[in-house]
Amino acid sequence: MNTSQFLSRLTLLCVSITGTALADHDDNVRPDSHAPIGVMGDHLHKKGEWMFSYRYMQMSMDDLSDDGDSLSPEEIATTAVNPFFGAPGQPPTLRVVPTEMTMDMHMVGFMYAPTDRVTLMVMGQYIEKDMQHITFRGPRGTDRLGNFTTRSSGLGDTRVSALIGLRQTESSTTHATVGLSLPTGSTEEQDDVLAPTGMRPTLRLPYPMQLGSGSYDPILGVTHVEFRDRYSFGGQWTSVLRIEDNDDSYRFGDEHTATGWLAWQANRQLSLSSRLSWRMQGDVDDRDQRIIAPVQTADPDRQAGRRIDLGLGLNWAGQGDWRGHRLSLEWLVPLDQDLDGPQLETEWTATLGYQYAF
Repeated sequence: MNTSQFLSRLTLLCVSITGTALADHDDNVRPDSHAPIGVMGDHLHKKGEWMFSYRYMQMSMDDLSDDGDSLSPEEIATTAVNPFFGAPGQPPTLRVVPTEMTMDMHMVGFMYAPTDRVTLMVMGQYIEKDMQHITFRGPRGTDRLGNFTTRSSGLGDTRVSALIGLRQTESSTTHATVGLSLPTGSTEEQDDVLAPTGMRPTLRLPYPMQLGSGSYDPILGVTHVEFRDRYSFGGQWTSVLRIEDNDDSYRFGDEHTATGWLAWQANRQLSLSSRLSWRMQGDVDDRDQRIIAPVQTADPDRQAGRRIDLGLGLNWAGQGDWRGHRLSLEWLVPLDQDLDGPQLETEWTATLGYQYAF
C-alpha cells in the first residue's frame, strides 16, 4: 500500500466516523436545539463537552410613563414629588428628567458538562450605559436650563450556575437552574450632572446607572423543551433573589422572568423563532445615603415594573467543517409596560450571539 492509498483510506475512515458521530448526536445539529439567544441556560451538554459563547445586547429606552400613563418632561418637573424635599438644596418636585437611555452589554460565557446530567455555567459581563437628561431651572416652572448625559462602564456582576437534568426523553428535556450572582460590578459609579441651580457637581449616579447589585444573589429556575420533526417549543422561569443588603445598606428588588418560545426549522442549518417574555422587577429596599437628587432614578420606590415582550429570532447551526459553531439574532419589542414611575419605557432590545461547542 503506497502513501496515497493509505491517506485515501484514512480519509474515508474519518468521514465514516464523523458521519456516525453526526447520527449519534443529531440533537446538537438541529438549529433549534438551542433556545433563542436571549434565553440563558436553556440546554444541557453531553459529558465532557465545552461551550464558549459571546453575546452582544443593546437596549434602548425612551418616553416616560407612570402606571401606563404617558408623561411629558414638563409634567414630571411640575407635579412629580421629590422624595428628598426638605434636605439641603432639594426642590419640591423632580427638576431633572431622564429622556433617553441606552445600554450595551457584552457577555462572555463558558459551559462544561462533568456528566450528562449536570452542566456548569459561568457568565461574565461588560456594560456601558448612557442616560440623557433635561434639567429645569430653579425649584419651579417649566424653563429648561439645559441638557446633560451621564455615563458608566465596566464589569457587571458574574453569574455561576449548575444546570441539573430532571427528566429527559427522546423528544423532551427538563432541567433546573441553581446559581449565584457574584457582586463583581461596581455600585460606586460617579459622573458630572447639571443641577437646577446651574452648578455641575460630581455625584454618585442613581441606581439604574450602577453596574452591579453589590450583593450575592441566588438564582433559581426551571426549563422545559419539546422537540418535534420540524419544530420545537419550550418555556423557562428564572428568579434572581435579593436576600441581603450590600455594603451601601440597600438591596435591589427581586427579578422574575417567565418566557416561552416556538422555533421552526427552515432547513437543516436555519431556524426561525418567536418568543413571549414576562419580566417583573421589584423596588430597591432601603437606599444608598449617597444617592440623593431631584430625579426619578434616585428614588428607591420608583424602580419597580412589569413588562411583556414579543421576540423574533434566527438561529444558524454550522454543519460539516462548521459543526459546533452557531450564530443567532433576536429582536424584542414591548407589548405592554406597567411601571411604578415616572420611569423610562423600554423601546427595544436586540441580541446577537456566537456559540462554539467542542
